[in-house]
Amino acid sequence: MTYHKLGRRTLGIAFCMGSAALSQYAMAQSAGSMTVSAGWLHVAPQGNATPLTVESVGGVPVNREVAGSGAHATSTDTVGFTTEYYITDNVGAAMLFGLPLKVDLVGDGSLGKYGNLGSTRPMPPALVFRYHLFSGATKFRPFVGLGVNYTWFTQVRPTNSQFITDSFGPGGSVRATLSSSWNPVFEVGASYSISEHWSIGATLDYIPVKARLTLYGQTAAGTQIVSKSTLRLHPLSAFLNVAYTF
Repeated sequence: MTYHKLGRRTLGIAFCMGSAALSQYAMAQSAGSMTVSAGWLHVAPQGNATPLTVESVGGVPVNREVAGSGAHATSTDTVGFTTEYYITDNVGAAMLFGLPLKVDLVGDGSLGKYGNLGSTRPMPPALVFRYHLFSGATKFRPFVGLGVNYTWFTQVRPTNSQFITDSFGPGGSVRATLSSSWNPVFEVGASYSISEHWSIGATLDYIPVKARLTLYGQTAAGTQIVSKSTLRLHPLSAFLNVAYTF
């Protein structure tokens, strides 16, 4: 056998082995398989709040806007998780969620002097349908996703005592609520297989969340003061993860 023929045979065997290895990696991300991932989730709100408006005092409508008032939510980090079921080799249904996170509301404009006004813990799970590009034999697989999110808020707490005193007088008190909402989810991402079952990935999600903030204040004399604002969170969420596919 000549060296030329031997080289061609060697290259052919190597090509077949490489193709088999790629296919073996891909088999884990084929129709009927399930992927579970965990990692670092960074949530960065992009919006702000509309001016605070005093709607009523003692039950009497006033609808008076607090001139120059505003606020924004701070960025936060937590541990994120996803589970994805592959409906086909290219289409998957993913659930996105994370450990409870804390978001602070910081005053802007005329409220900027108060700094942190309060905090809340949003709960924003999402269901996203993903389309994975390329074939299952490709180790690097970008994807795009579109889904739906339901966001609700717990532990909505005004914490700035000076803001409470200036708004409702000495001895005044206040409680707050944030409305829940359904929202679309827009997603881009990619995964890279490092073995048959293990992969690393990154995703970027955008959710145009808006919530109605209502402050129920009471003066020391018992007069009720109701104020409202719309909080436009519009968070961008970056998720870096390690995944295992069954």
